Amino acid sequence: MSSSAEDRPGVGIAHRVPDLGALELLLAVARLGSLGRAARELGITQPAASSRIRSMERLLGVALVDRSPRGSRLTREGALVTDWARRVVDAAEAFDAGAQALRDRRDSRLRVAASMTIAEYLLPGWLIALRAQRPDTAVSLLAGNSAAVAERLLTGEADLGFVEGLSVPSGLDAAVIAHDRLIVVTAPGHPWARRRAPLAAAELAATPLILREEGSGTRQVLDSALGGLARPLIELSSTTAVKASAVSGAGPAVLSELALGEELSAHRLVGIPLADVRLTRALRAVWPTGHRPTGPARDLLSLTRGA
Repeated sequence: MSSSAEDRPGVGIAHRVPDLGALELLLAVARLGSLGRAARELGITQPAASSRIRSMERLLGVALVDRSPRGSRLTREGALVTDWARRVVDAAEAFDAGAQALRDRRDSRLRVAASMTIAEYLLPGWLIALRAQRPDTAVSLLAGNSAAVAERLLTGEADLGFVEGLSVPSGLDAAVIAHDRLIVVTAPGHPWARRRAPLAAAELAATPLILREEGSGTRQVLDSALGGLARPLIELSSTTAVKASAVSGAGPAVLSELALGEELSAHRLVGIPLADVRLTRALRAVWPTGHRPTGPARDLLSLTRGA
């Protein structure tokens, strides 16, 4: 036979060794004594099996199978190659089992980091839907501001994150999953609740507000939209705490529309219209650059887009 792989020493091993499908076919021929029965067992046609054996013989430069009306039997070289093939296939099966074990370990847990508004008002519904799809996956949720979410992703403490800030944190890729509106709110007894004209952006910027801490997405958006903020009246680390302080009458606050449905409908808080600025923001799923979500993280990302 001519032009075998041994004549091309510069070719990589992948071009000098038969593929796993061909080796499995050779093992089946050795076990069953028939090329036709081997083809049926592997779910291919007999002509395709014959072609695969011939291709393997050309690649190796030796005859592997003697064909006759009584069946197919291995040549002496074929028997030797079959012994080697068995070891390769066994190693491939061990490789496959190990890879499956890695996938099972990956799929057994999902670590999510999310900024406060998403963690409190959107993620619970998404996680319930994910549990219906993956009941065996244990999910942990770490809530914090957008800067903390980015840090957890970059240090490997989380598999998927959700943030509310103006831009994508450095070192992360992102997909916009929703848009959100921020609303200025006060308790019903606050003077702003009785005003007839919309509130000017300059007055809002000059007023001490109940605010989230530095690094929160809500504060970033508000600061950028107003061109700066007055010194905070109170600085708190959660949306719930900001909302409770506003309800108590401590002062005005700016919160996500997602967080205010019950308080606005029950008139515990009053929404204050703005005259010359619209406070909107994108909500994003984020993950380390170049590491697209897989397994449960990929499924959760799909659920957020469906919602």
